Amino acid sequence: MQRLFDFIVSAAGILLLAPIFAVLALLVKLHDGGPILYRARRVGRDCRLFYLYKFRSMKQDADTQGLTLTLNGDTRITPIGRLLRRYKLDELPQLLNVLKGEMSFVGPRPEDPVYVAKYTTEQLQVLNFRPGITSPASLHYRNEQALLTDKNWEQVYLGEILPHKLAIEMEYLLQRSVWTDLKVIFNTIGGIVR
Repeated sequence: MQRLFDFIVSAAGILLLAPIFAVLALLVKLHDGGPILYRARRVGRDCRLFYLYKFRSMKQDADTQGLTLTLNGDTRITPIGRLLRRYKLDELPQLLNVLKGEMSFVGPRPEDPVYVAKYTTEQLQVLNFRPGITSPASLHYRNEQALLTDKNWEQVYLGEILPHKLAIEMEYLLQRSVWTDLKVIFNTIGGIVR
């Protein structure tokens, strides 16, 4: 049932939001002529690698500058990228990932393979579930980059943020239902429009 819901709603979302997709794509392209979409390698269900799609919100080749996370005040973010990120519009292309079956609307946020390699055996259990566009942990850490402020950002992420996010995800996944998923979706929409 969840896969059917994901397929129907993502297909409808892509069709309904096509004009918005076109406008955002044009804005990203006009800014610096670079690619419209950013493809990020992520680990999905059962450890399968896939490319997560986003509207590009950073300068071209920003991911080659040694940072895998976005830090507070990150100078790689473009002016249009700041707007896209503020309202989570950069995440809209993930509807394609949902349509393809790589992601769901609600599930643990997919992580970079570099960080998944550091998961404990217990933390790896999140990979038994299809990753999602939103989750309780992504709601809790909606402004994660504000916590990554100093030169020890990776230590903070690995030592504090990531373990807490994974604990939130597992607690949720063990008691999830259609109703709790809908609540997460509505809370996500509410957080964006506020």
